Amino acid sequence: MNGIDINKERLELALEAAGLDLWENDLIAGDVTRKATKIFAELGYNEEETACYIDDMFAIIHPDDIPEIKTAINDHLTGVTAQYRCEFRIRTKPGEWIWYANYGKIMDRGNHNRGQRFIGVTFNINDRKSKEDELARINRKLAEQNALLEQMNVMLQSLATSDSLTGLANRRKLMEVGASEVQRAIRLGHPLSLLIVDIDLFKRVNDAWGHINGDTVICAVADACVQCVRSNVDIVGRIGGEEFAIILPQADYAIANGLAERLRQAVAALQIPIDDTAILSCTISIGIATLTPSCTSFRHLLINADKALYLAKEDGRNCVRGK
Repeated sequence: MNGIDINKERLELALEAAGLDLWENDLIAGDVTRKATKIFAELGYNEEETACYIDDMFAIIHPDDIPEIKTAINDHLTGVTAQYRCEFRIRTKPGEWIWYANYGKIMDRGNHNRGQRFIGVTFNINDRKSKEDELARINRKLAEQNALLEQMNVMLQSLATSDSLTGLANRRKLMEVGASEVQRAIRLGHPLSLLIVDIDLFKRVNDAWGHINGDTVICAVADACVQCVRSNVDIVGRIGGEEFAIILPQADYAIANGLAERLRQAVAALQIPIDDTAILSCTISIGIATLTPSCTSFRHLLINADKALYLAKEDGRNCVRGK
């Protein structure tokens, strides 16, 4: 046995051990000098079927993968890529799709960049693709679960900081935002005001019409507060019961008083339907407090606004007072 035959046997053994099916095309003559035949046996085809499909591989390649194969071959033949690489699915005789890969390269390129031989290997990558698909499925599931968890966190955060009846900020949220706004106002030298709003004689509404209708009145006043404040600037919240607070960043006493008076008038003009025959109206009292050198915390601001609210109630309700 000569050296060529020995090398050929060694090559065949190495290819078989590696699971590689060697193919070669003569680009000058346009002939296939070595055909990849081993994969057909692996796919379950007999010799007659192999002879049929070996010259028409695209007949058993997944239609979605054919354009990618043709593009990869053309890119290498035209010198766009240094190596031909492509992955695609081939149909087994029973009809299952199995993943294979092709790696190849044009050999013997001359001065005009024209090669004589196009040599490559085909091999099974189905196990790897299955693992990749499973990993992708797991990652998609994980992404979906993370998105759901994020939504739940947002909902929990909203529940923790929102009043369940009106949807306004709750007392906890008001205290957090208020403390932050006070510090920001002091740091930047900006004015800051706070309104405490109380529905006048609300107990009478509950006693006469019931708590459900009382909730309707609370929601109507809450909506009026939201409508009267500056959008995306002021913070409206429900302290509890029939009492609300409105934080007014960059608002001095004059601005706060003007807004409070508009709100008082808007609530007084409300016609709140209770049922098909009853319409309720109500009024509010409002206390105003503004940040001053002697009032340097949100707690102090709340105390001052509460004192002003009591002045409004003492003066007959349905009015605005400042402290």
